[in-house]
Amino acid sequence: MTHHTREEKLAAFSRYLDVLDTLREKCPWDRVQTNESLRPNTIEETMELAEAIIADDHQAIRKELGDVLLHVLFYAKIGEEKGEFDIADVCNSACDKLIFRHPHVYGTEHAETAKEVLDHWELIKMKEKDGNKTVLSGVPATLPSLIKAERVQEKAANVGFDWEHREDVWDKVKEEVAEVERELADGHEVDREKEFGDLLFAIVNAARLYGVRPDNALERTNRKFIFRFNHIERRAKEMGLNLNDMTLAQMDALWDEAKRLEK
Repeated sequence: MTHHTREEKLAAFSRYLDVLDTLREKCPWDRVQTNESLRPNTIEETMELAEAIIADDHQAIRKELGDVLLHVLFYAKIGEEKGEFDIADVCNSACDKLIFRHPHVYGTEHAETAKEVLDHWELIKMKEKDGNKTVLSGVPATLPSLIKAERVQEKAANVGFDWEHREDVWDKVKEEVAEVERELADGHEVDREKEFGDLLFAIVNAARLYGVRPDNALERTNRKFIFRFNHIERRAKEMGLNLNDMTLAQMDALWDEAKRLEK
């Protein structure tokens, strides 16, 4: 494992700033980039980092962190060129915010557990000079729906709007399952979508209450399904079979075979 001194870390950060300055000046592509042109690439790099984290690929995580950091530095460089802010402003404002939000570390308040910190987190944020005007206003509208559901539930819970006993959430999940079944029986397509949404929201709530990140959990299941289905497709081809002509029992047998191959 690599261990660098504080001086080495600062030197590496300074080197990155110098490289970006050079590219911005001399590279035709880097020279013409704007906040708007970089935005799609930033989203892509963030998703690649998220993928590396799910895969627990430490080499990939290191690489993707470097790519994401490049975008942070690039936006700060553009801000500096516009006379609006630079990387020092970015770092200092972030530090000021962290210090303000951690009075149990930098102030006189006391907190022993992560839950105690979260219990006061939203209230602290709303006291900030330019803080969120409402509890949920800080949730980006463009977040993927699964992550957004978790975030709005977390924020509401941080100000006390939550289940008193987490086990009670299962009654809600069962209630929403029954609502879906009823709407499917009635054949109302509009209400069907609403009830499925309510069910998904309840399941996200259950995952949150039991310390599971629903987006991570679903992505792991996606990967598991893809691995198993790809195995079925590959084995079928080896046996000279077409998926469309196979019976469900044949595919189930290959599915079980794939399960045994998983780590």
